[in-house]
Amino acid sequence: MSISERGLNRATLARQMLLERARIPAPEAVRRLVGLQAQAPATPYLAIWNRVAGFDGDSLDEAFLSGTLVKATLLRITLHAVHADDHPFWHRAVLPVLRGARLGDTRFTRSGLTVADADALLPELIDFAARSRTPAEIEAMLAARLGGERPGVWWALRTFAALHHTPTGGPWSFASRAFHAAPVPGSAFHAAPVPALSLESSRVAPDPVLSVESSRAVPGSGLSAEPSRDEAIQRLVLRYLTAFGPATIADIRQFTLIPAADLRAAVLALGDQLTHLPGNRLYDVPGAPLPPEDAPAPPRLLPMWDSILLAYADRSRVIPPGYRRLVIRMNGDVLPTLLVDGYVAGVWRAVPGGIEATAFHPLSRPVWDALAAEAASLSAFLAAREPLVYSRYAHWWSKPLPAAEVRLLPAYP
Repeated sequence: MSISERGLNRATLARQMLLERARIPAPEAVRRLVGLQAQAPATPYLAIWNRVAGFDGDSLDEAFLSGTLVKATLLRITLHAVHADDHPFWHRAVLPVLRGARLGDTRFTRSGLTVADADALLPELIDFAARSRTPAEIEAMLAARLGGERPGVWWALRTFAALHHTPTGGPWSFASRAFHAAPVPGSAFHAAPVPALSLESSRVAPDPVLSVESSRAVPGSGLSAEPSRDEAIQRLVLRYLTAFGPATIADIRQFTLIPAADLRAAVLALGDQLTHLPGNRLYDVPGAPLPPEDAPAPPRLLPMWDSILLAYADRSRVIPPGYRRLVIRMNGDVLPTLLVDGYVAGVWRAVPGGIEATAFHPLSRPVWDALAAEAASLSAFLAAREPLVYSRYAHWWSKPLPAAEVRLLPAYP
């Protein structure tokens, strides 16, 4: 069996609920999507708005407040909103990557602390954060514990300790720069030989480290209550392919930063739980949606850092090669995009009166009409929360963008 590039596009859209909005609870949508990049507080909300019918935002507010969903540093060493039941697995799977990104960095090493010193601080840190703490409170505790300020220590610990951000209020549950930390519910400490990895997959610390695991089994997972890292990676591979497949090892690595050798071992261990498309080097899960190439794909207004723009080594599945640098900027910002016929066709921003859409190539009148309907709906959603969402990124529009056409799509057509 083989699959065309357009077939891959349609498979992604179907699994991402972008061919048709799903009628499911918001927390279940987050679980289905593996996780949502969340360094911009609005992004998880707008990602779900694009995918779930009738979504008004309140259910996501409630899920963060109740702890059903948590926001933590995980995949690609970035903030993600994930289901609390998934956090222990994703954290276990990427822990060496998180540690390697910090413990080998000069911002930590110049503190004078060793890796063992950092690990020894973890239980006390988790205990101190039994109630929500601000960064200033945590840094003061660490300074008292270490006999003075040690710049870089909290910077490292906050990345790989099993902490999550606690809601601070506001339109998107979290303030853009505030960080109140608390342990992930249900976590406990266990010594485990998980080496730190650099981003090139080299070891930073060969000695055993302290990691944080969940003491709860996930119902129906078939995994132990305290999964090994191998089990956690296998689970993540299955869930990634369910949400983003078919995909290659390189694609999974792009999404997770887990070394390719570990991912190949996971694929081998999963055996007949996966299918393999030899001609394309693609893996998939049996029975996952594979819509026809001509399946209609309605226009969407995707948020900044939407997962489908970041989930593949080969971004051409969704982003035409000529547009990649226009929407994924040199500093890592990923602009909010127009999705037309399943592919990036431009960018958008919220402005007084509606949504300004910049199309990189000419669009038909029916497409503009469909985008206008989406924009009116999005404006109504934003009105009660943050009408000029992403305004702090407006500087990107002061730089030249190839615009075949720019339209103001009114909030009230």
